[in-house]
Parts: sequence; C-alpha cells; structure tokens
Amino acid sequence: MPASRRQLLHFSAAAAGLLAARPALAAEGPLRAPRLRPGDTLGLVSPANATFEREPLKIAIESLQALGFKVKPGEFVAARRGPFAGTDTERASDINAMFADDSVAGILAMTGGSGCNRIVDKLDYGLIRRRPKFFGGFSDLTSLVNAIQRQTGLVSFHCPVAGSEWNDYSVQNFKAVAMNAEAAVLRNPVVKPADDLVAREERIATIRPGKAQGRLVGGNLTVLASLAGTPYFPDCRGALLFLEDINEYIYRIDRCLSTLRLAGALSQVAGVVLGRFTKCEPGDGYGSLTLDEVFDDYFLPLNVPVFRGAAIGHIKRKLTVPVGAPAEMDAEEGTIRLLAPAVL
Repeated sequence: MPASRRQLLHFSAAAAGLLAARPALAAEGPLRAPRLRPGDTLGLVSPANATFEREPLKIAIESLQALGFKVKPGEFVAARRGPFAGTDTERASDINAMFADDSVAGILAMTGGSGCNRIVDKLDYGLIRRRPKFFGGFSDLTSLVNAIQRQTGLVSFHCPVAGSEWNDYSVQNFKAVAMNAEAAVLRNPVVKPADDLVAREERIATIRPGKAQGRLVGGNLTVLASLAGTPYFPDCRGALLFLEDINEYIYRIDRCLSTLRLAGALSQVAGVVLGRFTKCEPGDGYGSLTLDEVFDDYFLPLNVPVFRGAAIGHIKRKLTVPVGAPAEMDAEEGTIRLLAPAVL
C-alpha cells in the first residue's frame, strides 16, 4: 500500500476516534436526562457551601417533598470544613455517588457559595455520560452545570437550588421544563402596577433587537469567567449566552466581560440574554461607568440580538434554564423559546 494511502487511512481512523470521544452532541440533539416525575427521589448535595444551621436544610427538604419528590441527602450534605460542606473529595464523592445510585432520579444542590471550582475536575464525567440524570443549581453551580454539559453533552439546569424560595412562578417554570418536558417559552412574570401608570418590575430592555437560535450556555458571570481557558468552559460557538450576577462592583463586571472577550467567547455567540445584576453598584472611587454603558461597550459591537432583565439570577422568581438545550431568543419580546424538550 502506498505511503500516502496508509497516511490517509491513519488520519481517517484518528479523526473517527476523536469524533467518537466527543460529548454526545449528535444530530438528534444533546444528551438529555429522563424527566423528573412525582414520587422520584432527588439526591440533595452541597458542593458549593456549608449549611450552618439545621433549619435551612430541613426547609429545603420539605420544599422538595412539597414538589412531590422523595429526598436522599448526600452523605456529606450537612458536613462542614471551613465554609464548605466537607472536603473537596467528600463533596465531589456525594455527586458521583448520586449519579451511580439507580434509586436517584436527579440531583439538586442545596445552596450556592464558592466551592464548585475546587471540585470541577473531580467529577466522574464518564459515569455521568453513561447515567444521565437531571442536575441543577445556580450561582456557584454555574461551574458544575457548564462543566457537565461541556464534558458529557448532558443538558443540565440553571435553576433554583433546594434552599431557594419555591414560589409559584419558580415552581411552574421548573415543572414545565424539568418535569413536564415542555418545549416551553421562558418569559418574565407579568406584574401589574398596583397604583402606577406603568409597570416598574420584571421589565425587559432591548439592547439590540432581533432573534437568534443556538444552544443555551452561561449563568453567573464571575463564576463563568473563572473557567475561561479550562476544559470546563462552555463552547460558545453559535450559542445563546445568558449571564447574571450579584454583589459585584461594576468595574468587576467590566473585568469579567473583558475576560470573556479576550478569551474569544463573546465574538462567537449568536445572541446574549442578560438576567439580573442584583446590587451590582459603582462602589467607592472617583467615578464609574454605569451597567448600561458597560453592556453597550461589550455587546453592541457583536451585532447580535441582546436583551436585559430576564428572570435569571439572584432573585425571588427564577426561570429554569436548560444549559446545552437548543433555543430561540427574541430580544424585543424578551423571551427564550426552547426548540425541543430539555428532558426525555
């Protein structure tokens, strides 16, 4: 056989091997977990932070039971090492054990915090790919939901944590996306002004009009920026990027967006959805750009649809957003329409 022919066959075999090793992102769509059903068991884990009192953990378990689930607390969910629920190894082992446990239908984080980046390289992604299950949380969980999606192709969920307030809006969105397997339209709640000419809550602001389609990626901006340059950062090519944050000075928001720009992520996206940037203020100093100015600086040059004010973030009424699911955003209507159910 000629050398060129052998080289071509070797290259073809190597390319096939690489494609086979990639996460499950086949033509039929991303890897999806079975939907959650009433009576299912949810595994409760705490990868981000310790729960310092007993009552919040009790309330979280009661909330999940009120949703119709049985609850299986992780071995270390009530542990504590400094600010964390046990050591890095213990917290990661709780998640891996829940994916390995056939009696557990899905996994939800107890709370946000700051510990997820410490364990993102300790999850068993091969196990997760073989046994796809619902996995959800927000805030610091941005690290794990995006890492799981990137490493396995599994749709994961930026959603209330177990310790969140489970009001009717949050519950109905969670049920629609994670339990009823609806190709739902995600939109803000309608709040009628009690004694005013116009609504002042749940408002959408269009930064650049238009519609765009792509896979949903994103979450908390500062956590997402901390993953830049790692294998756990989301693939932003043609994606719909959603972002939110809390308690960050505006200059830090600016710095994190510059990280995403310098990493090449912003230039790749098809559209941007900005959630709530709660208590993100100027702070002390000579002066500050406004959030409007920062967002205009980074997003207007992209020439893609962008809107601000989505019910995503550290707020009472939260959307459940499936990371990795195909969707269409409408920057004038302020909506995200799932193009297919996020669960089976």
